[in-house]
Amino acid sequence: MPSAGSEEIGGVLERVLRDESGRVLAALIAAVRDFDVAEDALQDAVSRALERWPREGVPANPAAWLTVAARRRAIDLLRHASVQRATEGQVRGEELRRLEESAAALEAMSEWGEIPDERLRLVFTCCHPALGREAQVALTLRTLGGLETAAVARAFLVSETTMAKRLVRAKRKIRDAAIPYVVPEREDWGERLGPVLAVVYLIFNQGYSASGADPNERAALCNEAIRLARVLALLLPGEPEVLGLLALLCLHDARREARRDAAGEMVALEDQDPARWDAARIAEGREALLRAAGLGSRGAYQIQAAISAAHVAASLDGSAAAERWARVAALYAELEAALPTPVVRVNRAVAVGRAGAPDEGLALLATLEGDRSARARLEAYQPYHAARADLLRSAGRSSEAAAAYDRAIELAEGEAERRFLSRRREATLE
Repeated sequence: MPSAGSEEIGGVLERVLRDESGRVLAALIAAVRDFDVAEDALQDAVSRALERWPREGVPANPAAWLTVAARRRAIDLLRHASVQRATEGQVRGEELRRLEESAAALEAMSEWGEIPDERLRLVFTCCHPALGREAQVALTLRTLGGLETAAVARAFLVSETTMAKRLVRAKRKIRDAAIPYVVPEREDWGERLGPVLAVVYLIFNQGYSASGADPNERAALCNEAIRLARVLALLLPGEPEVLGLLALLCLHDARREARRDAAGEMVALEDQDPARWDAARIAEGREALLRAAGLGSRGAYQIQAAISAAHVAASLDGSAAAERWARVAALYAELEAALPTPVVRVNRAVAVGRAGAPDEGLALLATLEGDRSARARLEAYQPYHAARADLLRSAGRSSEAAAAYDRAIELAEGEAERRFLSRRREATLE
């Protein structure tokens, strides 16, 4: 049974790792250019902390202590590897020089943690276009987020073995393809920043929307995505879409607890209690959106954040439903011009219908149904069938609405969602 002292030390170490592990690991990777050596060194430093801090006390600067311990261990690992592989005749002269240069770079790091912030280079490396999206997400969570492989696996509902293999493949690809550990030139950010933001958004959505994962781990994913967005906003203060993404995540997350009632049942947006929203998250989201607006161009993340902000404002101000949805529909039209996807069209149709024009919303969906490619994608897209059911219900076409609800219920992932849709279906037929 751990003592109170060891529990306290464990809590301190957990906080340090949550706040600083990404920065420490990024600096180590920048020096050694090897994910595995850097991760092993940091893990060894954590083990040493658990062994020594109960005897010696928590150091005045725990993050600096871990940095120094990890650096020393990384030097040992590199030099041991160079000697062993040279003895076995498995290493070329240039590789020996690289290993020695890496060790020298680590020795040059300041003794007390005044290390350069290499997180931006790390996130661009993790999100390199040569890697698949699943690998990008997993590697970002494992390195910048500091999540254990088992936690990443649970969040994405795969086995730890499967996730470990994905991570190994991603690291091997970075090594074998010699993917540069650099921030791309500013003119190349249009191609490279998009995947970075998309990965952070996917991490958030996995926590916000996924069914089946542990609620605490889902909340942790949302918090981690917001933390990563804050890091990007700090490192790239002049990028409006970075601020737009931060605003979007904060405004969505502010409503997370209100999406379920005390019994765990889903609560529609218009029926949520604003008193249960997170006021601090709302303030942070609004402030980030205002800063983004001051930078000029307006992209898809900013428009989505503006949609969420419109919902928040309407609920807090008591605006009429038609007024709220008319504003939201206009924003979705703007979003569709910037991001012309079937998913955006579905959301726009819902907003148009809620604004009082269900037939117009159905007409927007009909344009998708006439597109063979879009129709194939939407057939298994549950929100499309739920949206169509709601619009048909509002238009007074009850039997068609019931059939659409049946399909939405069939595709729903969670029991709470199925019960929510079933109640709507029953109300349609009353």
